[in-house]
Amino acid sequence: MVSAAQTLKNIALTHKGKLAATFSLVALENLLILLYPLVGSFAVNAVLAGKVWHALAYALMVLVIWLVGSARRAVDTRAFVRIYADLAVKAVANERQKGSVSSASAHANLARQFVDFFEEQLPTLITAAFSVLGAVFMLLMIEFWVGLISLLILLGFSIVLPAYTRTNDHLYFKLNNRIEKEVGVIERNQNRALNRHYGLLSRIRIAISNREAVSFLVIGASMAVLFGSALTILAQKNVQAGHIYAVITYLWSFAMSLDDMPRLVEKFSELKDVGNRVEI
Repeated sequence: MVSAAQTLKNIALTHKGKLAATFSLVALENLLILLYPLVGSFAVNAVLAGKVWHALAYALMVLVIWLVGSARRAVDTRAFVRIYADLAVKAVANERQKGSVSSASAHANLARQFVDFFEEQLPTLITAAFSVLGAVFMLLMIEFWVGLISLLILLGFSIVLPAYTRTNDHLYFKLNNRIEKEVGVIERNQNRALNRHYGLLSRIRIAISNREAVSFLVIGASMAVLFGSALTILAQKNVQAGHIYAVITYLWSFAMSLDDMPRLVEKFSELKDVGNRVEI
């Protein structure tokens, strides 16, 4: 059985032209997003100094970010619908050789998750990595102690990540077991089996949701400590308004991207399990 990582590698090699065009725009978009707080800090100081044309550089940066983002969205839709069509045909063909129509239908739907990874999760991962690591780096450059606290928080979450991932792997193994059998349960049309099937699906999804909620709370508490520490440090200094803007903006970039991480980890656990089930 081919692993999820090998399947993703095969997809990337087969469709490297389409993916290269999409992810070049993703990288450019994230580089611009990483730089915009610095441009914003100059704009704030320019406004306070009455330099209108200097301040308008921020508006130009916003326009360029949106233009690149718009181009990416136009390109990636065209790329990924074609990739999914190719994968679905292969997944169905493999399952039909085994003589199972219901399994073929279920596996075609599961194959969509590999395309979703490239279309949704990988850009989100790239953005989160740019934002989290970039924000820590920029904070270390412009406000060292705030950057150091951010780095320590990031290291703390990295330590608990393996245990968090193992539990997610177990939950998604159970969830995909049920999803794979769903068409067969529906075809049998027995109320007891249907109630048991959907009841179990509900309990597993609630367990996944509860973990996501707890993760959100823990990250929120950590961010409150980080923001409180940053404001305390800044309050003891004589700094320009633009500097404060840049620090706060990088902190928000760090916080919002870190908040995406639990869902990304869950998606990777789901994808690993799908890779053990779907032959493409």
